[in-house]
This record gives sequence, structure tokens and C-alpha cells, in this order.
Amino acid sequence: MLIAADKFKGSLTAAQVAEHVTTGLRRGASGTVRVETLPVADGGDGTVEAAVAAGFERREVRVTGPLGEPVTASYALRQDTAVVEMAEASGLRHLPAGVFAPLTATTYGTGELLRAALDAGARTIVFGVGGSATTDGGAGMLGALGARLRTADGEPVAPGGGPLRELASADLSTLDPRLARTEIVLASDVDNPLTGPTGAPAVYGPQKGAGEAEVAELDAALAHYAEVLERAVGGRAATCAQAPGAGAAGGLGYGALVGLGAVFRPGIEVMLDVLGFAPALERADLVITGEGSLDRQTLHGKAPAGVAAAARARGRRVLAVCGRLAIDREALAAAGIERAYALTDLEPDPDRCMAEAGPLLERTAARLAADEGL
Repeated sequence: MLIAADKFKGSLTAAQVAEHVTTGLRRGASGTVRVETLPVADGGDGTVEAAVAAGFERREVRVTGPLGEPVTASYALRQDTAVVEMAEASGLRHLPAGVFAPLTATTYGTGELLRAALDAGARTIVFGVGGSATTDGGAGMLGALGARLRTADGEPVAPGGGPLRELASADLSTLDPRLARTEIVLASDVDNPLTGPTGAPAVYGPQKGAGEAEVAELDAALAHYAEVLERAVGGRAATCAQAPGAGAAGGLGYGALVGLGAVFRPGIEVMLDVLGFAPALERADLVITGEGSLDRQTLHGKAPAGVAAAARARGRRVLAVCGRLAIDREALAAAGIERAYALTDLEPDPDRCMAEAGPLLERTAARLAADEGL
């Protein structure tokens, strides 16, 4: 049995999910059950943790957080391949409770994290984006990597998305030359463009504390930013602004596409390749996937849907475990998931369910083992 589940957000890491499911399966089985675990992620929160669980080395570095204060961020490295998660440097996790900075939060630390991976010898970087506190179009990241973004007075543009309205010139020729020799894969489940009704400010700005007026200000500032970059690098800047993934992580995807030469791929597909899912799948008879909430979003590029699609293509059955189940059996079947087990079936209270997720998951896995006649 192959356990390839994502984290249960707010309760368990992907590695902890695998551990509890393994314990429950063995407790509920009447015979010997061979289990292999492969914690997965889709490029968002938990991507570095999944890579470390798969054998990558964790590296820590002090970088600039979204509010400008130093934070400790991790990336994962194996030989010359690095997994970099922007949320480690510029994520909502680094904001104090109830504090947002929609106009001024910066991705500068993400650029520092990428530079650390380059310093460590990375020549392929899987760049996971999600869970950001920022809407600066990746301007901070580009600045940390050597780009010159200036106001009309010749001063560096201030941090954040709001000040991009003052951007007058951009010079990307000063970017770290190692970037041109490095394959950068933008791993995301977000395919929004940079601006407009489905762009980064409109869709994700409110999650980062932006009110209606601030959303409009950020959208205008990012549109101006794209115009300045078009003057600097040509028409590809405009093309990248509309490309899938441009709106990821507050437009950080756009900065990576136009400035770093990144190539967009669905996050779960990238991570399954990096983590070695295909050979593990060949050894498996049955796959167990899951995440905290199995809902409509799951069906649009989240880890369980990616795992199920890959498993179904190889003729493997797929079951799922989750904290909460919010899609019907038909939708599950269409995604390639035969059956799902929710912790709320055992504990309906959401707070208790999250607090006791580990033991509840073991009981759920034991029930799964009994249903499968293991």
C-alpha cells in the first residue's frame, strides 16, 4: 500500500499523516500489510517538508520576511536540484496574528532564498508558490536577485505592490547571471493571470487583507509594473502577464516567468516527479491519498487529484482520507478516487477534529483496513 497524502492544514504535516495512517492500517489489518509512504505537496505550504521526507537535505537561511524583519526559511537540496517554497520566506505564516500588509509586503526574502539555493550549487530549482502574504508581482524577489527597479528620481522602488505605481524604469540585465544557466520550474495550482477580474489582486488580495480600494490600487500598480517591464524586455512581458501561473502568489509567478525564465507546470505534477512517485506507484497495489479538506478545490490541481490521476493511469485503485469531505461520490469517482474516509464521520466537532486529528486518523485507517479485508 502506498500512502501519498498531503498535509492536513492546521493539524498534521504530510509526513505525520503518513505515519498515523500506517499505524491505523497495521492496527486494523488481520494480516501483514506492506506499507510505503511518500508524503506529497502541490507547490504550496508543506512542499519543502515533503521533499525532506523524500530524502532531500533541509537547508536553513536567514532572509527578509514579508514585513522586512529577518525570518528563518528552509529550502531542500539533493545533488543539484533544489526545492524552494516561497511561503518559507514570504508567506502569511510570517505575519503576526491579525496583521496584514497588502500594499507593502515584499517578496525580497524569496529572492534571497533562491540566491541561497544557487550558492549551494542548484542548477534545477522547483519553485513552489502559494500561501503568500504578498502582492508585489515578484518585484522584491527580482530586486534581491540583482534587478534594478527605479522611480523617476532614480531611487529603488519601495517594497510591496502599492509602490509599484511609482516605478519608472526596470533593468533586468543585472540579474544574477547564474539564473540563465538554471532550470526554474514554477510549480503552482494557480493559473490566474497577473491582473484583471481573475488576476492576483482581485482573487487573492482579500485573503491578504486588501479591501476594495486596495485591490483596485494593487491591480493598477501591477498593470503599470507590467508596462514598465514590457518597455525593458519587450513583448514577452505582456505575454507573461496573461500566462497561466502569472497571478500565483500575488503575481510572484509573473516575476518568475518574465524575469527568471521560469517554466510553469502544475505543482502536483512537478512534485510527483521530484519525489519519485512513478517508481513507488509501480510497487503498489493500492494508493491512499488525501488532505485536510476534500472539496471542489481538490479537483482543480490539488495533490489528491494529481495522485489519483497518475494512479488511475497505471490501473491502481485509489482511496482517500481527509478531515472533511465536501464533494459527492460521483465527483470523487470522476477524479479517480473510489472512496473517501472523513475524520468528521468520527468526530463532527471541527475544533476537536483538528485537535485530535492524529488518533482519529488512526481509527479511520483501521476502518479502511477492515473494509478492504486486509
